[in-house]
Amino acid sequence: MNRSSAAVIVEDGVDRTEPLSSPATDYIQRGTPQFMRVTLALFSAGLATFALLYCVQPILPVLSQQFAISPAASSVSLSIATAMLALGLLIVGPLSDAVGRKSVMVTALMLAGIFTLLSATMSSWHGILIMRALTGLALSGVAAVGMTYLSEEMHPGMVALAMGLYISGNSIGGMSGRLVSGVITDFSGWRVAVATIGCFALASAVMFWKILPASRHFRPASLRPCKLLINFRLLWRDAGLPLLFLQGFLLMGAFVTLFNYIGYRLLAAPWSMSQATVGLLSLVYLTGSWSSPKAGAMTARFGRAPVMLFSTALMLSGLLITLFNSLWLILPGMMLFTAGFFAAHAVASGWIGPRTRRAKGQASALYLFCYYLGSSVAGTLGGVFWRHYGWYGISAFITLLLLAALLVGNRLFVKRL
Repeated sequence: MNRSSAAVIVEDGVDRTEPLSSPATDYIQRGTPQFMRVTLALFSAGLATFALLYCVQPILPVLSQQFAISPAASSVSLSIATAMLALGLLIVGPLSDAVGRKSVMVTALMLAGIFTLLSATMSSWHGILIMRALTGLALSGVAAVGMTYLSEEMHPGMVALAMGLYISGNSIGGMSGRLVSGVITDFSGWRVAVATIGCFALASAVMFWKILPASRHFRPASLRPCKLLINFRLLWRDAGLPLLFLQGFLLMGAFVTLFNYIGYRLLAAPWSMSQATVGLLSLVYLTGSWSSPKAGAMTARFGRAPVMLFSTALMLSGLLITLFNSLWLILPGMMLFTAGFFAAHAVASGWIGPRTRRAKGQASALYLFCYYLGSSVAGTLGGVFWRHYGWYGISAFITLLLLAALLVGNRLFVKRL
């Protein structure tokens, strides 16, 4: 059978060839059962990924107190997970190009849930950090492959919308992880909170395995180091991809820095909020679940670069509003900041697939490597600003990151990429 008239279907490690009905109907289109299955599966995977990754963020003050460590040291429990996730992306992205998409994602989500459960049993701070590092490493298998699966299997006209829905799962996952851990910690302790999220991740992995359709457009690529190096060099020589990689670093760095330290601010006077209340503030992530698919749809009308610039400016506006001491202004500022971030990230991540002509898994991995590297570097560095300058120092640091992001977005706009 001619390869041009057949589809490679990879599921559970089995590669078989089946005829295509036609090129037009081969891709998954909106309104079909396959679209609903993909959307639900990737939504749940994104939700579980961000819940696992960021469940420690609202309880950083609790960890500081229990283990007698500084805010910057406490933030390492998050930064080490994102750093290992970033490192794993460089391995898992090319690996998925060779062995397939679905099997890698299912295995990764299962392992991340197990490591999270184990972290709740650790009695030493170093033990917790080891489990968090392994959790981040495992989650690279979901983060690296989800974007690539969508860019390969969805109809080209639906990729931006599907990516926006996937990112909205990320935003709800980030909210759920923070909300559950913050509230349960107040009543039952942080170990019960973390274990609960680990169990949820295992359930999500089973559902993901059952309902995600098999890949139809996956083509195995060689894992030879020389070819990986050639693809790496070609990706970095592209006119637009390095700018998108840098944008991911800046946007995620700004976002994580704000949410790492806003809890410390609100737990102190004059607000003196409880841990549960700080966890409830994660509801602002709902704005991201609305803005990310909205941004994906808006790119068809206004273009990617203008939507990205507007979304980044929205982040900066929200940040400046948090400088006021009124809680009635801080909360709307957080909402604007969150909505802007998830919209900008949806645009940037959805831009990678159409921009990449080869090694799509490797390109997605490089974007997310920079994205999570920004989380690790800026999230920890923000602790220095918090310690010496308080919230005004944090805000100045984030402002510099967002101004740089606006410059990068403007460069993408000027180059008409």
